[in-house]
Amino acid sequence: MDFMTEYRRKLVSPEDAVKVVKSGDSVAYGHFAMAPTFLDPYLAQRKDELRMVKVYSVVYPGLAQVAACDPTREHFIYNSWHFSGGDRMLHDKDLCNYVPMLYHEGPEILRRYYETDVFMFKVAPIDSRGYFNFSTSNSDTYAYAKTAKKIIVEVCDKAPYCLGGNLEAIHISEVDMIVETDNKPLIQVPAAIPNDVDKMVASHVMKMIEDGSVIQLGIGGMPSAVGMMIAQSDLKDLGAHTEILVDAYVDMYEAGVMTGKRKAFDQGRMAYTFALGTQKLYDFLHMNRAAASYPVDYTNSPSVAAQHDKLISINNAIEIDLFGQVCSESSGIRQVTGTGGQFDFIFSSFKSRGGKGIICLSSLKEGEGEKKSRIVPTLTPGGIVTVPRTVTNHVVTEYGAVDLKGRSTWERAELLISIADPDMQDELIKEAEKMKIWVKTNKL
Repeated sequence: MDFMTEYRRKLVSPEDAVKVVKSGDSVAYGHFAMAPTFLDPYLAQRKDELRMVKVYSVVYPGLAQVAACDPTREHFIYNSWHFSGGDRMLHDKDLCNYVPMLYHEGPEILRRYYETDVFMFKVAPIDSRGYFNFSTSNSDTYAYAKTAKKIIVEVCDKAPYCLGGNLEAIHISEVDMIVETDNKPLIQVPAAIPNDVDKMVASHVMKMIEDGSVIQLGIGGMPSAVGMMIAQSDLKDLGAHTEILVDAYVDMYEAGVMTGKRKAFDQGRMAYTFALGTQKLYDFLHMNRAAASYPVDYTNSPSVAAQHDKLISINNAIEIDLFGQVCSESSGIRQVTGTGGQFDFIFSSFKSRGGKGIICLSSLKEGEGEKKSRIVPTLTPGGIVTVPRTVTNHVVTEYGAVDLKGRSTWERAELLISIADPDMQDELIKEAEKMKIWVKTNKL
């Protein structure tokens, strides 16, 4: 079949592509590094022609112009399923709203509740069989593609061809329009540089990892520190079943500690739903069968992930209260990031035989004039519960690691205070007494 004839027929200019958007439409953007950063400014240029266009993104790299161009929000109403730094800046200016969800439920939410008029996303160049690869962002892409009325792909020759577990590509016959981009490199997201506290937290986490463990790392300095330590360790036959694939996984693979040989399935392959890192990661993924791209309702599904033994989930938090409620996405009422897959994997890890769901945080907030504890009596007013106390498992600070599962409220308070900053402990005990979650026999 002559795919290139069809390619040329569907190839349009960016100006013509965005003309398909009408007032009142719902427009979905591709996720993470596969966001339509080339088409977004062209759509923004149509501001005065359009009204009430709802745009949905996930971790848009940079500042989405459809939001930045319209301070009144009469033309574009911009929303995000998970905040990037740019989305956070827009939110602070009242130009972006968050859409709460459990990440593994994303495809089903789209099928049940959303009617997407236009879906635009970045893809790798067409292959010899007529497929456009989703590259680094599988995520909810296929679900959007199956439910959207119009599909526009923007082709980028810098996007790696990421081999799949499944549903990692779309055929040209399913695409309505093709736009060729300026082929700028994908966004580069270097690993956060771990500080001394991160390294201390990571050292406690390392004691909880065994040979044959299946590793899920979140984003941030602490998970990065754990990944670096794993790469330098003598652990054997680790595997990866994760939401995000970051540079640390390349380090673990190349160090020989991550072979995936003991995984229950996807043996020898790192299963992930999106990748975000530096060119090192993108080069590693290109046509590499050591990695497998899957939709998020596979990677993040508790019924799938928990089938692996020794599933170890390592994630950051903003604060945790003495009841064990974890806030990882907001500072009071200010949305900072999103739920993402944190709940999915903390929940899944406990279901895994020998698994551990680990919440990591420094004992003190950074950049504060006076000492402020991240372990608090109750969450900051307006703070969002990302992981409810019933699901919280292991919690780690630089002062140690505790396991809250099966513990009563007074036991939880005692355990959490034991890993708080020593200067904060007396005040936390006083607050625990006021809340009637402290008994006289409590000891630290």
